[in-house]
Amino acid sequence: MTRGPRRRSRLLAAVLALAAALMALAAVPAATAATTATVYYRAASGWTGANIHYAPDGGAWTAVPGVPMTPACTGWYTRTVDLGTATGAQVVFNNGAGAWDNNNGANYRIGSGDVTVAGGQVGAGNPCGGDEAVVYYDLTSTGWTQAYLHYAIAGVWTTAPGLAMAEPACAGWARLTVPLGSAAGLTAAFNNGGGVWDNNGGSDYAIGAGTTLVSDSEVTADAADPCEAAEPDTVAPAAPTGVTAAVNATTVILSWTASTDDVGVTGYRLTRTSADGTVTRTTASTKFTDANLDPNTEYDYTVAAYDAAGNLSPASGSVTATTGDAPPAAAGGEMLGGDPRQDPIYFVMTARFYDGDESNNRGGAKHETSGNADYDDPMFRGDFSGLIERLDYIKALGFSAVWITPVVLNRSDYDYHGYHGYDFYEVDARLESEGASYQDLIDTAHAKDMKIYQDVVFNHSSRWGAVGLETPTVFGVQDDQWGDFYDDYNPDFAYDGLSVEPNSGRSYYNGDLWSTEEPAGNTCRNWGTPTGNYSSEGWTVYNCQWPSPTSGMFSAANYHQCWIGNWEGEDARSCWIHEDLADFNTENAAVQDYLIGAYEQYIDMGVDGFRVDTAVHIPRVTWNRVFLPALQEHLVAKYGVEKAQDFYIFGEVAAFVHDRWNRGSVNHSAQFYTWQERREYSADDVAAAIEQYDWENAQGTENQPTSDNAFLDGNAYHAPDYSQFSGMNIIDMRMHMNFGEASNAFFNGKDSDPWVNDATFNAVYVDSHDYGPNKSSTRYAGGTDAWAENMNLMWTFRGIPTLFYGSEIEFQAGVRIDCGPTCPLAETGRAYYGDHLEGTLAVSDFSRVDSATGAVATTLDQPLVQHLQRLNEIRRAVPALSMGQYSTENISGGIAFKRRYTDADTDSFALVAITSSATFTNIPNGTYTDAVTGDVKTVTGGTLTATVSGQGDMAVYVLDTALTDAPGQVGDDGPYLS
Repeated sequence: MTRGPRRRSRLLAAVLALAAALMALAAVPAATAATTATVYYRAASGWTGANIHYAPDGGAWTAVPGVPMTPACTGWYTRTVDLGTATGAQVVFNNGAGAWDNNNGANYRIGSGDVTVAGGQVGAGNPCGGDEAVVYYDLTSTGWTQAYLHYAIAGVWTTAPGLAMAEPACAGWARLTVPLGSAAGLTAAFNNGGGVWDNNGGSDYAIGAGTTLVSDSEVTADAADPCEAAEPDTVAPAAPTGVTAAVNATTVILSWTASTDDVGVTGYRLTRTSADGTVTRTTASTKFTDANLDPNTEYDYTVAAYDAAGNLSPASGSVTATTGDAPPAAAGGEMLGGDPRQDPIYFVMTARFYDGDESNNRGGAKHETSGNADYDDPMFRGDFSGLIERLDYIKALGFSAVWITPVVLNRSDYDYHGYHGYDFYEVDARLESEGASYQDLIDTAHAKDMKIYQDVVFNHSSRWGAVGLETPTVFGVQDDQWGDFYDDYNPDFAYDGLSVEPNSGRSYYNGDLWSTEEPAGNTCRNWGTPTGNYSSEGWTVYNCQWPSPTSGMFSAANYHQCWIGNWEGEDARSCWIHEDLADFNTENAAVQDYLIGAYEQYIDMGVDGFRVDTAVHIPRVTWNRVFLPALQEHLVAKYGVEKAQDFYIFGEVAAFVHDRWNRGSVNHSAQFYTWQERREYSADDVAAAIEQYDWENAQGTENQPTSDNAFLDGNAYHAPDYSQFSGMNIIDMRMHMNFGEASNAFFNGKDSDPWVNDATFNAVYVDSHDYGPNKSSTRYAGGTDAWAENMNLMWTFRGIPTLFYGSEIEFQAGVRIDCGPTCPLAETGRAYYGDHLEGTLAVSDFSRVDSATGAVATTLDQPLVQHLQRLNEIRRAVPALSMGQYSTENISGGIAFKRRYTDADTDSFALVAITSSATFTNIPNGTYTDAVTGDVKTVTGGTLTATVSGQGDMAVYVLDTALTDAPGQVGDDGPYLS
């Protein structure tokens, strides 16, 4: 049985009405001497209002979003709150439209009296008495595009980087107003938000009341407003010249000479004309890669420059390019198909699983400093050869789907995990071997009736950009400090991660990335000048030496230009997470085409599904109207409508909270991504993303769609409705966060299920390569009995059970999962697993081992392995446990539920009790057999009691139906199920 067709439908045209319910504070009785706090909050720029959401110490929180604050002096809001008998409170703030300031998850802690909260710091007093400092910072003197003011009043500093200077100002200036309260002035330093500082040579700046200008390290006090008489910019840039076009198959690479302007060129507009019409693109660079064009087609291009005022230059002279033949298609393959819920998932980090070919092992630049060399453990150690060799081990455990980390060519100092994609069209050579290519892995898995789910990244590239889209040049200098760091350029060598560049002797060669001389068309500001910062060795760090969204190193067309400041705010979807993860501008058509073209080729190779990394960092509307429809269209063209639905897409929407909604932000909650849009938005993808964010957060958590797709109607299975399904399923973050114990995961998981389009398709895991339960930084260490109980729930409750490699023997239990290159991989949860897999192995079927010797025999003899093998047998034998809807109605007991699945040939009904006994009432009469013990119960009065005796034990009573007999006892008695 496959899911019904999930075609892209038009969104609702009518805007749903917003119902706002304001909670009034209860008045304090006159006889009570209540404690109060008058809170002054400095809101982020762009907020048009502020709410305070608080809980007095020992008391309850206000209802989300809290109570409104009133405007105080410039930039400040205030509210007096009643603390009752408490002497303090926890507080967080929001703008009423989904943007929160919760002190990076720690909340703010305040006392009574006058309290200030600004720039991440809690202070005391009334900031709105006394004078104000109006601070202007000259952006042109530093070449910055934005500025932050990091300041101290009475010795109390804001949290770095400080406050954005985003008040209205004229071109070239950034402005911020700071109330001084009773102070006479402030101490200040400035930065660009990306690590570049101006702190007056280490002395900081002294700024008093009134208007102050800071320009080129000079402070002008009591100054005139520099923007009062600013002349409007009406002069257009000069037309670009020297436009050239180079053709590579169906890609055109354009370049031109930079334009000039009296104020400054902001970007370029390209116009492409062909027989199909005219298309425009924009870029901040003097280069542009136009990919995935039609083969053997003539295209005509012109380029115009524009400035910040919107003045557009005349068009350049035109250049014509004719594309060549389409690149030859890969040999390809076909996915297996079938309902993905029938396939339990084993998750491996390919480079850390099993080493089948030592010749492709690579330690990289951090081999020595990370400590990996001390363990003779190169980061790239496992490979496709090893995975192919040990697919039978995974099959022996009973898994029929393997989730592997990204396969595309990576590039960074520590890229074994695959999430630093550099060339999305090439498979990383460090994973492949002769006779063990990626295609060989897919084909071999399919021959064993096992699926391959490929981890894919749409949100970001490596720190060095993406080949075929944009790869920036960075500054480097071969001096006494950095001389050994930068390699000489070798025009005859192409980086592939594996090949060793002959001059440097390095596979991690970087000579193609850097230049001491500023390249033509460079957009990175302050090229090669010292930043004022120093490396850990004390070496001078230069501008344009390291990736940054605010340096101009990357074009605004292809990459976002900011750092994330609020993980539950809009900027979490449009800013960088880390310097190694250059954030794609996924609302740009060229970026969209690049990524879609890349991942279509892996569909053509026959992969069975995609696990989507960092899905929450791309707006849902972009997924829903660009990426997901494009993938579906390609799948339908390859497989037809019905089989295309079997391709399993499950997204990582990381919401590290225990609640149903992620701190009140629907846009950052996992279930949100399973739905189509409910209204139309702007045709412009950037505008649409913001419109969608604002509109959905304004609807609030109570006005989100719900579904009964996962739930039985009494005891009856009903046809699910996928008409509003987005096409993306999710990793079950709610259960993951609450898997400290199985009962907590169970009750929290089912609490979220009505808001998921169909929770039976959730990927469910306890821990992963990132976190353990409750955002623990260590691999799960709850004990063997607790693991057995967790597995009982995962393999019988709704969702697709997913296990991180090695958890079947509690591998690295309690060990920190990841510490980057600051410690050896052998001392982390990402340690090499191959030592446990040595020996011979013969497998006849899922969960069935014919023979085994050596270390792998010892591994397969572990109690959790045997438990896991039997759980997989039971799940395969009872269709209700994999594909069924569920209910907890008319059941008394702890972890207990009933499930049913029905199609034309199947009617499977099961009662499950885990850890403790349970009684099921109002169930169908008939004969039930426990798949665990073989116990038979005949029900005549609609009631059955399942007796279960402790952690790791369970009962699965299966009803004989007209279409499907109960299987009887499934598998042999084991360490937990007997």
